[in-house]
Order: sequence, then C-alpha cells, then structure tokens
Amino acid sequence: MPSDPVDHAKLRHHGDVDARPGLLDFAVNVQGSAPPRWLRERLAACLTDLGRYPSADAESAARAAVAARHGRAPEEVLLLAGAAEGFAMLPRLTPRLAAVIHPSFTEPELALREADVPVTRVVLEPPYTLDPAAVPADADMVVLGNPTNPTSVLHPTDTLRALRRPGRLVVVDEAFTDAVVGEPESLAADATQDVLVLRSLTKTWALAGLRCGYFLGAPEVLARLGHGRPHWPLGSLQLEAITATAAPDAVAWAQQRAAVIARERAAMIGRLTALGVDVHTPAHGPFLLLRVPDGELLRKHLADLGVAVRRADTFPGLGPNHLRVAVRGAAEVDRLVEAIERAGL
Repeated sequence: MPSDPVDHAKLRHHGDVDARPGLLDFAVNVQGSAPPRWLRERLAACLTDLGRYPSADAESAARAAVAARHGRAPEEVLLLAGAAEGFAMLPRLTPRLAAVIHPSFTEPELALREADVPVTRVVLEPPYTLDPAAVPADADMVVLGNPTNPTSVLHPTDTLRALRRPGRLVVVDEAFTDAVVGEPESLAADATQDVLVLRSLTKTWALAGLRCGYFLGAPEVLARLGHGRPHWPLGSLQLEAITATAAPDAVAWAQQRAAVIARERAAMIGRLTALGVDVHTPAHGPFLLLRVPDGELLRKHLADLGVAVRRADTFPGLGPNHLRVAVRGAAEVDRLVEAIERAGL
C-alpha cells in the first residue's frame, strides 16, 4: 500500500512555533498578550471557587449566553475547550469524503487524516476566490475558514450557502469573524441542519492559554460531536470566560476592537506595499498574507533582528516565499518595517 504523501509535520505547524520568546510577535494572531482588564478581573473573582467542580448551572448559563449572542437556541450550542477540540471531534461524524478548502488553517485536515477519514484538497489560486462547483460532488463534508487564515479572504455568505447539497455538512471555521466589523458574512445565526459553525475566543480575547470556543449547529449533529466526552469537559474559568464574552457589552467591545484592527490593517498594508512587499488584498482578517523574494531567508533575518513572522509554506497551496503577519499597531509596524529594510528585501 503506498505511503501517505501528505506531510503531517507541516499540518501540525502553528505560529507559536515561530514566535520564540523575546521576539516581537507578528507570527501569532492573538490580539494582545492578555485579556482586557475587566475580563481578567472577572476571571480572577472565580479563583476562590476552584475547589468546586464546574456546575451544570454554569454550563447552562454559558450555553444560554452564546445562544442569545447569535440568536440561536441553547440546544444549538456545544461548548468547546478551544477550537482545536472542535476540529478533533469532526471524525465522529464519519464523513465518507471530506473536502478541505485551501490555503487555510491545517488543523481540521490533520484531525480528519489522523482518524483515517478520506480527505481531498480544493486548492484555490490567487485571488483565492471560491467556486462551489470546484468541490467534488461526492464530498459529504466541506471545511473552510471565513475569514480564511492565512489569506485574509472573506467569502460571501451566498458562496458558502451554495456549497450545500443533500447529505453534505458544511463546516465553517469563524475563528476570526469577531474581528470583522459587523460580521457581515457570518453564518452563525443560520439555524440550518447542514451548516456547522465553529467560533473561537482565543484571538480577539487573548485567551489562547485558557482554550475556549463553541460549535453552533443542529442539536442532532452536536450530539454526535459530543458523544463520549468526559464529565466536566470545560473548567469553571472557561465557562466564565465564554459567558462573559458573549454578553452584549463584550460583543460591543469586540466590535470596537474590530474597527481598530481595520484601521491598523489599512495602515499596515500601505507601509508594507511602500517597501515593495506583495500584500494580498482585499484583506478582512487580523492578519495579512505576504509574498516576498526568498521568504525563508527573510524570515530568518527578521528573527535575527528580533521580529517573528509566520512561515506560510505549511499551508497547502502556498510556498516558501509566502509569509503571514498579524495586524499590529503603528509602533510595532515601525519595528517590522525597519527590520525588513535592514534585512535587505
């Protein structure tokens, strides 16, 4: 039997590997080094209760808060210990053939392949516009990101809905949607049987170390995904964080932050383009895809100069001259620009 030609090591690569301690971090898409102060204080207030097991009431409150945030019913919410747990659950749906839209986040493909689920890649060419007809008709699961990591492409909802077929489940990774002003192309509020939406609280809320997220979908699908989970799959702090960030005031805060990201992204595109860097646009996420000459060498030079950027050749469809950079503020971009100039792009 022929060996698997897919490089699993590349599928496992994430930006935190590129962001070594002490480097200015453009490699990881988390916004900030810690949650906002009000959220830290709310989580800190829970520390004295950690001697008790997470309660069913707390879990119900978190599901109800998420449901209200998206206009869904609580039974359409499955709380997760981070988006990665959600991807690891996908094989429980036993798809016959999963189509993964690339370039995109590789964790879903890795989870499916490691469970021996047949996977086909639909690799998009620049400008990374999705044609639903390119997806094999026999694929009974389609997985894609929106906005897509690392291209920062935002697919229209009409395109996403055109992926639907009888017997097919469309899985949309919306990990970065709360960083888009107005969340215009989100399917989170669509209560359809064949669309599953994944949300992460890691990025906007700087909760990468706490692992929080959730699925939105049909109760029957969520029941299959959650089958076999242990008691207390989420801890008290995770439940509190999910409840807190789903509140109307928190959603409003996230949208204010999304507006800041949009301004910083536009300014960053201008700065990088002026250097001669090829920046993929239009961009809608809190990150940018770059194409440069000799990207691997530039990445190493930048690291030597104290700046971490994310290698992007681990994303199917991209090569060694592609890099991904998180959107950052003016002071950080000044240092990135200076480092690129010193590296001699």
